[in-house]
Amino acid sequence: MPLTALLGSELPLIQAPMAGSQDHRLAAAVCQAGGLGSIPCAMLTPAALRQELQAIRSLTEAPFNLNFFSHVPPEPDAAREAIWREALAPYYRELSVDPANIASGPGRLPFNDEAAALVEEFRPAVVSFHFGLPEEHLLAQARRSGAKILSSATTLDEALWLQERGVDAVIAQGLEAGGHRGHFLDHDLSRQLGTFALLPQLVDALSIPVIAAGGISDARGVAAAMALGAAGVQIGSAYLLCPEATTSALHRAALQSPAAHHTTLTNLFSGRPARGIVNRLMRELGPLSERAPEFPLATAAIAPLRAAAEAQGRGDFSPLWAGQNIASCRPMPAAELTRELARGFA
Repeated sequence: MPLTALLGSELPLIQAPMAGSQDHRLAAAVCQAGGLGSIPCAMLTPAALRQELQAIRSLTEAPFNLNFFSHVPPEPDAAREAIWREALAPYYRELSVDPANIASGPGRLPFNDEAAALVEEFRPAVVSFHFGLPEEHLLAQARRSGAKILSSATTLDEALWLQERGVDAVIAQGLEAGGHRGHFLDHDLSRQLGTFALLPQLVDALSIPVIAAGGISDARGVAAAMALGAAGVQIGSAYLLCPEATTSALHRAALQSPAAHHTTLTNLFSGRPARGIVNRLMRELGPLSERAPEFPLATAAIAPLRAAAEAQGRGDFSPLWAGQNIASCRPMPAAELTRELARGFA
């Protein structure tokens, strides 16, 4: 089955969900241009998700995707949190932040009963997951809504695991991709492959469609992915500069600066590896630190530093998510970008 028939979209192109840098407006603009727009849901409360769903339905009747995380929330570890805050103590002093006033909280929520109920109520065309799949009863509830189920794989083993559990298509997330790694079976980053090494392995081994993601930012990349057997593509970083995105001014400036040529994987901002532009915190603490609490608990201690630095016009403590291949990215409306990317399908 062609991916367009599976997704219900005109183009086999998915706008990657980018929590913190977009809302329904970007998703709707992509949908209206023929792609499948996505709403990132992991940072939304049920009330906020309902508002997003109502808003996108008011803008478009086209199919769209809801993306959720499937992580298991960890138990808070006071000792590890203390080690983490001690590592950040010099920055608290520099920016006059009182650690005693830092609010705790998970930062990101997994797919749960409330989210599943909203999926059943609003019946999106597609529901996608990151970090594997949710518990079986929740997955079954999403399926009952009629939604097609997608999930990300960073290795062949993960892709086969997903296929065995009945997903409708697999997103092959290469090492180049911006934002959080979708790995869930093995946290060994040495097993990560680039998109164009991972993609043909999945295409050869799976009987369901494979969607290429990571390092694709123009029509040439789209064409290359399709030549390697992809059923479609998922593209994120290229959309960060669109006016419909909520990307901050600091983030936009970084994406268009020489700094964007240096990205790496870091766990400092959330506790889980994600690709972003190298900034001060990553240089001084090292991008990957065993001191950072488990995902998503690292976020709380960083948040006041980020706010204080951003108030001074600095992104020293901000997660500037970006993929490795953004040299060709430039500001343009999401519909125009979608049409430009679609030339790769010709």
